[in-house]
Amino acid sequence: MTIEQGTITQTPVIPILVYEDIEAAHDFLVGTFGFTSGGLHRAEDGTVVHGEVRIGDAAIWLHAVTEEHQMASPRGSTQSHGGLEVIVDDVDTHYARSKAAGARIDRAPTDQPYGLREYVAMDQENHRWWFSSPLAG
Repeated sequence: MTIEQGTITQTPVIPILVYEDIEAAHDFLVGTFGFTSGGLHRAEDGTVVHGEVRIGDAAIWLHAVTEEHQMASPRGSTQSHGGLEVIVDDVDTHYARSKAAGARIDRAPTDQPYGLREYVAMDQENHRWWFSSPLAG
C-alpha cells in the first residue's frame, strides 16, 4: 500500500536509523551500498541534523543521536540491535560492489531455505544490512 500526495508516492513505513555522523553514514550508504541520496538537512550552524537515502521509492531516514529522544547509535555496541532487509535485483552483483567499496561483510551470498539468496553486511556504525534477491523457481 502506498499513499499518494500530489505527485509524490510515499510508503506508509519509513525506517529510521540513528547515526553519530549522519553525513558519513549517508555517503557510505550511497557510495558502498548504491542507495540514492535523498539529501542532507543542516541546522543554521551547518551541522547535519537529518539525512535520507533511497532505494527505488523507499526512503530510509538517518537521525542524529539525541539524549532528548533517547536515541543512540549502535556504534559502540558489540552487538547489533537489528537491521534492514533490502531486496535488490541481483544480490551477487550487489555483494561484489559492496565488498569492493569496503563494506564489512558478515556472510557472503548464500541460498536461504525461505526462498532468498542473501548476504549480510555491516555499516560503519554497526547497523546490520541484509541484501537479497528471490531464488528462481
